[in-house]
Amino acid sequence: MKKWLIPVGIIAVIAFALYSWAAGFNNSAVKMNEDVSESWGNVQTSYQRRNDLIGNLVNTVKGAADFEKSTLTAVIEARAKATSITVDPKNITPEQLAQFNQAQSGVSSSLSRLLVSVEAYPTLKANENFLKLQDELASTENQILTARTRFNEAIKPFNNHVKTFPNSILAGWFGFEGKPYFDAEPGAAKPVEVKF
Repeated sequence: MKKWLIPVGIIAVIAFALYSWAAGFNNSAVKMNEDVSESWGNVQTSYQRRNDLIGNLVNTVKGAADFEKSTLTAVIEARAKATSITVDPKNITPEQLAQFNQAQSGVSSSLSRLLVSVEAYPTLKANENFLKLQDELASTENQILTARTRFNEAIKPFNNHVKTFPNSILAGWFGFEGKPYFDAEPGAAKPVEVKF
């Protein structure tokens, strides 16, 4: 047997092992990245549902009450700002996520002010359409929470995969970076002040 075949065979085995490792890493990272993108799509769908409901809520409130124009305008402007911010889940950065979160927080805040202001209108509170919309909004807020939680759950395995050694070496070569988690909205740690 020829002695030069032994080193060539060893090099071939090592090269195949490295190729298999790199291909396995890349394929797993791509699949996990797609899971993250799908989860982000579900987050956006939940927020879109809320934005669609806001239009109906505003029109119902407008039609049923001689309402404060500034409150309705604030809700409409917050909704417009929130829908103008787009985030690419493939290249999501902490700054983009914070900007998106801040815009959505503005919608939540203006909606809260609207619903508190409605208390002064007994006929509106009894309006069946308004009550249905209010229930839909509450349901949508729960869907948003669930979608955000699932987004974070999809981020964790991806980040574990691309940030652990030796995968972190390949992650840099293949262009995979860790992704930011959804944080609580600013001021969420403070207790809610209820006024009657």
